[in-house]
Amino acid sequence: MSDLHAHEGLLRVFGEAQRVGALGPVSPIEVISHSLSFVDAIPETASTCADLGTGAGVPGLVVAVARPGLRVFLIDRRAKRTDFLRRAVVSLGLDDRVTVVTGDADELGRTTYHHAMDVVTCRGFGSPETTIRLSTPWVRSGGMVIVSEPPADQGSRWLGVDLAAAHTSAPSRLGAVAVFHVEHPAS
Repeated sequence: MSDLHAHEGLLRVFGEAQRVGALGPVSPIEVISHSLSFVDAIPETASTCADLGTGAGVPGLVVAVARPGLRVFLIDRRAKRTDFLRRAVVSLGLDDRVTVVTGDADELGRTTYHHAMDVVTCRGFGSPETTIRLSTPWVRSGGMVIVSEPPADQGSRWLGVDLAAAHTSAPSRLGAVAVFHVEHPAS
């Protein structure tokens, strides 16, 4: 993988996202660095990934650039954000394999994309309970959910979350992310 920290297209897109208020004041280089934790956690066998609550395309755009064999879906319910993302996807030359979807993650996970993804990524998507409840319906059995985590010294935020009800494993921490393996019951 090339050094994405200096990827001109990503730096330009994330800089523009900051200018329009779609991304906070953190350095675009730091955004890319953090997103690479998601990339590192995605197995080579994965072919589809949905980034829920993608906002400015974080980490989804970094995942798409780093993993050219992966089909990526950027999901956000705010049309202003997805309009921006559609332009960004075209400017990065990713429109042949990155799909931007405006819609509600809960509804889409129960309908159009139910059990359709190998991997789901979430960064700042909601409380632990909300994140697990909304992300696992998207993932096929044997797939995974990858979630951004606070610093390790803050302890686990997943204690008390009924992971068994969501058909997920306990989280494995890989750097800045937690990885949950999903096994849906046989129907």
